[in-house]
Amino acid sequence: MNASAATPPPTTDSQAHSVDPKEAEHFGKLAAEWWDPKGSSAMLHRLNPPRLGYIRKAADRHWDLDAADRRPLTGKSALDIGCGAGLLAEPLARLGATVTGIDAAEENIAAARAHAAQSGLAIDYRIGGVEAAEGTHDLVTCMEVVEHVTDPAAFVCGLAGALKPDGLLIMSTPNRTGLSKLAMITVGEGAGLIPKGTHDWDKFLTPEELTGLLEAAGMRVTDVSGLSFSPARGFEISDRKALNYLLTAVRAPA
Repeated sequence: MNASAATPPPTTDSQAHSVDPKEAEHFGKLAAEWWDPKGSSAMLHRLNPPRLGYIRKAADRHWDLDAADRRPLTGKSALDIGCGAGLLAEPLARLGATVTGIDAAEENIAAARAHAAQSGLAIDYRIGGVEAAEGTHDLVTCMEVVEHVTDPAAFVCGLAGALKPDGLLIMSTPNRTGLSKLAMITVGEGAGLIPKGTHDWDKFLTPEELTGLLEAAGMRVTDVSGLSFSPARGFEISDRKALNYLLTAVRAPA
């Protein structure tokens, strides 16, 4: 089924205002250091390899791709919502996808465009929230974003509407547990490892809550895996979901 055959659900007022201006301002201030692995986005640089590995394995399973293929997403379109300065969008482009990246902070999009140009990558970067997505895509990614939007339910509906009927949606977000509050806010933000004010623990979603939102949007969750931290190995995919988790979803059968 092609993109024109899939009609996204109508955009609601909540979707049209999914961006929290304070959140956009906060992350926009970090744009200049986004690509510095030792700067304010250092934690994202450490998170990126396991997240990318998870996406690659999920795509291989979903489309029966060749695990040895260096450009397995050739011919597929990818949409990265909340793309920041392109830490995930660029690897997706190198895997062969035609990539669109959307972020609410104008400063992030400017940094993303500049870095992609330096890297020789053609990525369509746009300013806005999920409502800025056009058409439907084979792969939709949304990493550490749903906990920052004004209306998670409407936002998830927007993600579902941006997905082709046979597409793949992959999200990551912190779990709302005592461990995440301690590690990410008390220690992470308190010690300056994460920029202060990045997280609001009350807005974190448990896997059960996010699964419920996805199911209400007509999606079926096919995998939930933990993103945990090991002193010896760093961040890794595991069955420990108390800190953070990744989730894969597809369109539910009609």
